[in-house]
Parts: sequence; C-alpha cells; structure tokens
Amino acid sequence: MEQATAAPLEMQRLGVVMEPDPSIPEEAEGVLNPATARGSDGELYLFPRVVAKGNYSRVGIARVLFNDAGDPAGVERLGYVLEPTEPYELRPNGTGGCEDPRITWVEPLGMYVMAYVAWGPGGPRVALSVSKDLFTWQRLGPVDFVGSRDLSYGVDFDVYHNKDAAFFPRAVVGPDGRESLCLLHRPVYHEDDVPHGVDDARPSMWLSYCALEDAKRDIMELTRAFGHTVLIDPEYAWEDMHIGGGTQPLLTPLGWLLVYHGVEGEIPTDGRPKNVRYTAGALLLDERDPRRVLYRTPDPILEPGIGEEVEGMVNNVVFPTGADDRGQGRIDIYYGMADSRIGAARLQLPESLPG
Repeated sequence: MEQATAAPLEMQRLGVVMEPDPSIPEEAEGVLNPATARGSDGELYLFPRVVAKGNYSRVGIARVLFNDAGDPAGVERLGYVLEPTEPYELRPNGTGGCEDPRITWVEPLGMYVMAYVAWGPGGPRVALSVSKDLFTWQRLGPVDFVGSRDLSYGVDFDVYHNKDAAFFPRAVVGPDGRESLCLLHRPVYHEDDVPHGVDDARPSMWLSYCALEDAKRDIMELTRAFGHTVLIDPEYAWEDMHIGGGTQPLLTPLGWLLVYHGVEGEIPTDGRPKNVRYTAGALLLDERDPRRVLYRTPDPILEPGIGEEVEGMVNNVVFPTGADDRGQGRIDIYYGMADSRIGAARLQLPESLPG
C-alpha cells in the first residue's frame, strides 16, 4: 500500500475498487462518489453514482469483495436502487440525476436514510430516501431548509443549490435543546445573496436539524429542516475555493469523524475555474453537540497522486463519500477518483486527538 500523506491522521491507499465496465452503457461516463452501508447480513454494500451518456446519473448497488488480507478489492454489481423518475430529478433536456448518495443507519428510527443530490430543473437539491434493507427504497422528496421555525437569516434556503448531505446516526442536542437528528449539507450562495450574519460567501459546511420526536411520529418530518448553522468555513489554502461534506459521520472514541473535501484553484476574469484540485481532510466533532469542532486537519490527508486520481472525467479529484468502520481504529474510506472510478483508502485513528 502506498503512503498517501504524513499528516497526523494517517491514510493509506488500498487501490481501485470499482471502475466503469465498457460493456455497460449506464456506466459510459463513470462510476464514482459512492455511499457505503453494512447490511443486516454483515456484508458491505457500495452505492455508486453511475453515469450514462449525457450525465444521466443513477444510484447503483454493489456488494464489496475483499481479498485474503481483508482489504476491499472489487465489487459484485447488483443493479440500481434509484433512477431519475420524479420531477425534481428530471431536467428539461431529457436527462436527470440521482447523484452522490450518503447513507446512514439512523439508530433511533431503525432505518437507513439516504441523502442524495436530485439534479432537476432547478439545479442540485438535497433529497431523501429511506430503507429497512438497503434494497428497497422509499423516496421522501427534497428537503425544505426553510420552515416557519427559522427565518433569522433573511433568505430562502430552498433557492440555493445544495449538495453533500448526510445524517448523523444518533440523536444530538438540537439548537432548541430537544433531542434531534442532525443533517450536514452544503448550500451554495454568492456575494449578492449571502445569509444575514454570514461573513464568508464561499460555499461552506452547514448543520440543520429535525426533532427526533417529530421524525418518529411522521417520517416525512425528516424533510423539514430547521436550526441552520454554519459548521466550518474554508480556512486553509487547500480549501480556498470551497469546502463540502464527504463521508457519513461515524462516532469514534475521539468524537464524530467526518472526512470532507476541499477545493483549490484559480478563477480568471471569465469566471471559469482552472487548475482545480479536490483533496480530503478530516474533522472531529463533539458527540453531543456537533457544532463544537474538536479537531480539524490543517493539511489534506488524501490528495490526487496516482494516475486514476489525476486523470479522468474531471482531473485531480479525490472525493470522499463513504466510510466503513473496521474496528480497532481502522476506518476504510471510499472515494471518487477523478470523477471516473472508485478507490478505497485506510484511515488509522490515533488513540488521542492530535496536538
């Protein structure tokens, strides 16, 4: 295995896990950015974004295959769990998008919750789907980030493009003091429509909430989010353009672990970014109040360095979206490679927070 970085949180590449099959038209433009989830059978399942010609995206399902050393080495394709069928997933040009899923087993609800990007006529929005078994999914629809309970920012969050969402698996204390389910997401605003009181116009990571008792009473309450708050803004050079969520949150002895992405590059006068580079870092958050950041990596823990990460549909991209807790501090991270393939890397947690 190749050492990926010398940062305090060490990461080692495990190799390519899935790449497009040229005989499958649905994969013509790549397999990438997968969710991960363990089934009741103990198997690890991968939920890749599968892209056909014209950027038509589905969410697939595949069983991860492991080698004799216990490392992920390939997949067995099992079909698709979501295809664009709803108005909010279909674009006027005839294409559509169910993209970049993150899946969390939400313990208090006893079900898997998938947050995915529904790319329809209004651009990318966060939508939800739920399942008991990972194979059959019930759509709940797009998330309403406004609601009558939170108008303090003076803007309609539902007009923003929004991506990179994932639920925390356990209840936390919400901003109103109630036991709540917390949703990570990344709204995109610009200098002329920044929420009131927000100083940084660059896309940042936010948290929103749903009261646990409401979701238990009516699962549709998961789509009604309140208590929006900035988690972190871009801070370091490798995050200069923007940041966004990555893997679903995992509870570790050090707190909630999030492996997220940062983007750096140049924006010339024509407004088109160039020399763009996606890298991955890590956050550790307080178990009861995830608004409290315990540690943040000042440098990337994974960055484009091998051919599959450097060249593809979009060059120079590592994009973490799935995590699998293997025990004894080992977390396997699944990530998109240059928007074309899926790779895996091992993150080994230290016994204590880095100094």
